[in-house]
Amino acid sequence: MAALTVNTRPVEFRMDPQTPLLWALRDAANLTGTKYGCGVGDCGACTVLVDGEATRSCLMSLAEAEGRVVTTIEGLSADRSHPVQQALVAEQAIQCGFCTPGIVMAAAALLARNADPSDADIKGAITNLCRCGVYPRLIRAIQRAGRVARGMEALTAAPVSGITSAAAHRTVPALTPNKETDR
Repeated sequence: MAALTVNTRPVEFRMDPQTPLLWALRDAANLTGTKYGCGVGDCGACTVLVDGEATRSCLMSLAEAEGRVVTTIEGLSADRSHPVQQALVAEQAIQCGFCTPGIVMAAAALLARNADPSDADIKGAITNLCRCGVYPRLIRAIQRAGRVARGMEALTAAPVSGITSAAAHRTVPALTPNKETDR
């Protein structure tokens, strides 16, 4: 059993400790914003924050995640108000959306340690692959998110989610604790 904190909540995964964190998040915790792309850490679709650092969840086992703090795209901002999310929408730096959660998480980690990144800083930190080719807009979006984070610009580009957490629990039964089995 691996005990860790996921999106500010303590969680115990009753799974093989060698299970990749990616599959524990997606299959056991129903946090499907973290995507499976390549399975070898190259694409970045599975990027989450582990203790604040961008981490490829397909490469980290539950045993390695034991006792750590994990943040997924669902836990970054419940109302899509994070500067990176807002700036990606404002700069039209997303298209199909498959790679977007991983890019958002990598960008959030970058801005947490450097709110005024250069083009080179961004290219070094955001190694995620995007088959839509949004890279020039992505650089502008991350720099804009940095300005928002530094208080130099205000931005509200993305609408709030159309569903509340409570409604999600009613809509997605897997998110609702089972009183019979969770004793």
